[in-house]
Amino acid sequence: MFSFLIEGKAQVGFPYCEKFTDNSTQSATVFGGNARIVNGALRLTDAVNEQNGYIYIDIPFSSTYGIKAEFEYFSYGGNGADGIVAFLFDADTPVFNTGGFGGSLGYAQRGNQVGLSRAYLGIGFDEYGNFGTTQEGKIGGFAGIGESLVPNSIVIRGPGNGLSGYNFIVGRKTMEPGNDGLRASDQFPISSGGPGTNRVTDPNLPGYRKVFLDLQPDPFGEGYFLTVKMLVSTEANNPRMVTIFDRPYNFPAPKNLKIGFTASTGGLNNIHEIRNLIVEVSNEDGLSNPEGVDIDDKASCEGQENTYEITPAEATLPNENSSIRCLQFYGSLEDIQAEEGDICSQARCRPENRVLVLPQGTFRASDTGGEFTFFPNTGFTDQTVQVYYTITDNYGKTSSGNYIKLLIKESPEPVSILAQGLDSTIDELRRCEGDPIILRAVGDEVYVKHEWFRDDILIPDSDVSEIQAILPGVYKVIAYNSKSCPTESSVFTLINPPLPSLVISDTVVGCEPGMSLDVREFIPGYDEVSYDYQLETPGGELIENEGMSNISSSGNFLLRIKHKDLDCWSEPKAFEIIIVTQSLQANFDFEVQGTGIKGDEDGGIFPDDTIQFTDLSPDDVVTWSWDFGDGTGSTDQNPIHIHGKKGVFQIVLTITDELGCVAEFAKELSITKSYRVMFPTGFTPTLEENRFFRPKVRGIAQMEILVFNLWGNMLFRTNDLKTEGWDGKVNGELMPGGNYVYRVKMVTIDGESVEQSGRFLLIR
Repeated sequence: MFSFLIEGKAQVGFPYCEKFTDNSTQSATVFGGNARIVNGALRLTDAVNEQNGYIYIDIPFSSTYGIKAEFEYFSYGGNGADGIVAFLFDADTPVFNTGGFGGSLGYAQRGNQVGLSRAYLGIGFDEYGNFGTTQEGKIGGFAGIGESLVPNSIVIRGPGNGLSGYNFIVGRKTMEPGNDGLRASDQFPISSGGPGTNRVTDPNLPGYRKVFLDLQPDPFGEGYFLTVKMLVSTEANNPRMVTIFDRPYNFPAPKNLKIGFTASTGGLNNIHEIRNLIVEVSNEDGLSNPEGVDIDDKASCEGQENTYEITPAEATLPNENSSIRCLQFYGSLEDIQAEEGDICSQARCRPENRVLVLPQGTFRASDTGGEFTFFPNTGFTDQTVQVYYTITDNYGKTSSGNYIKLLIKESPEPVSILAQGLDSTIDELRRCEGDPIILRAVGDEVYVKHEWFRDDILIPDSDVSEIQAILPGVYKVIAYNSKSCPTESSVFTLINPPLPSLVISDTVVGCEPGMSLDVREFIPGYDEVSYDYQLETPGGELIENEGMSNISSSGNFLLRIKHKDLDCWSEPKAFEIIIVTQSLQANFDFEVQGTGIKGDEDGGIFPDDTIQFTDLSPDDVVTWSWDFGDGTGSTDQNPIHIHGKKGVFQIVLTITDELGCVAEFAKELSITKSYRVMFPTGFTPTLEENRFFRPKVRGIAQMEILVFNLWGNMLFRTNDLKTEGWDGKVNGELMPGGNYVYRVKMVTIDGESVEQSGRFLLIR
């Protein structure tokens, strides 16, 4: 599961307080998986198998000052798995992802599943006992344990990314004694109860758990000195503080870190929740309060919003990498002092202090940084208004308070922009590139100063009442009266529309001698409503729009385009018009391949004959398209084809020459013969070259030959289509010379039955 990090515009910084007691959270609290608010707590998992959830606080904090966090956690209602992790990771990671869930608790790798992205520290509160073992590909675990479970343990795993790292650092068994356990009086289970139990929120009731995490910069080494303590109750009215870890964590920290939490269930489950989270800087003594400045040299203009900014250069921000998180306004210094000591009020930059409404007008702070506005009400001209403000930085440190005094001055009459030669209602103009227009600031007052802007950027040396606008953009003017109060015009937009694209083929061809061409038909997307088109002939004549519909001469032409409402033409597009002097003529011939047979007059064409088609068209033809009249075709210049059936076929040849001209020619092909049978008048059995009697056939699929003497006695019979025929013998004895009778029954390849009979001569 991935969540992309997005830098928001809302308030950021520490202290960061998130109670999760209602259905709203701060914008920097990012949820994922099954995480959601349920009845006043952030629930990471239900008591359901194979669930996971996470949150992280999308606020980077400098590793220079460390981090301190406290939170209540609740683990109950299930049968005991898996646990919760509090983690830190590199704030500069471009893409956030959790680690493997189940026994890896969303922090470490799990087999081929990667671990938490750019992880720095993971503290696991493990009910089931997987997090402190080498199961699922984790590196290191409790001594001598291997893959055996260590339930009721708190385990620290180190930095990692992808499939590398997340090594076991140290662990504490909360229900066992010994070097890696707790004293009997300090022991407690990670979970507060099994099926049917409820959330324990009272520190005086058994099952209450609260964690205090502190990472102080280690002055003697890299990384931090890590302290983890827990407020736990295992018996009524006896909450006690138990130190879990108090040791160095010697790993160099990234420049900035973020904090988050994950939880998971597996084959067993529990409800996992957190509440009342407070995150703040650890090294509080290393931080100093910012200092503001008294402001008493500013003026404001009546009846309009005036914008001001207290910049980091004007304020004093003593802490490393600090910035102004917010301004807060107060009516008096006493109001500021009344809020001191409430850490979460400081952290949230209270919304009610971001806006201060006075009879003279309204002060309003921006969401972040040192910007603020004052809108003076009418009727207070030449009066001074005074308020107090504080600066809170991103570490939650707040200045002691300073004053702002503003003199309210009379606002000028409105100013507007008038374009020379145009009606005053026109606020948008289309012009050709480089074509200037005079813009004039006009109003019912004498203005002593002008500031002209294009696209919200101040135009240099623009303290004049009129300017020559050449570049496209959105123009406005701010005019000042004699009391230095501004009035801002509405905008005037100057547009240099890009010239439309113009496409035409390099060569336009007329394929009939003496014809005229309509050039408009060769321009894709031709639009005479929006654009004008101009054609320049070889002789220099200029023809526009519908005049291009009748061009009858060849030559090199130029084509231009422009917007209908403007006078600037595009660069010319050169192309050539060619009108042919001779029409393209297609022609072809055909024959039975290698025979010269073209039809019945030559003996006829059979269905299984191979027909050779020969192109007789001009030499400049570049493509051929044959239609053989039977649903098939070819693109060869001189193809061959077998039709396979009788009929009259319309053969069509379509050709295209190198100019793109097309011609067509058609000719009929008649296939009338389906079979042929020729009987010899005699044969000589004693001669090698003529010793068998049989007919020569074509187009015959079946054949039966019978031979008789003149008395009707059958001498020979066969239905073998490939037979050599009768050899003149009966039972091996050669018959005497003379006349004999044949009868032949045949079936043609197209199913026709044929029967023939006659006499032939046996010659000895």
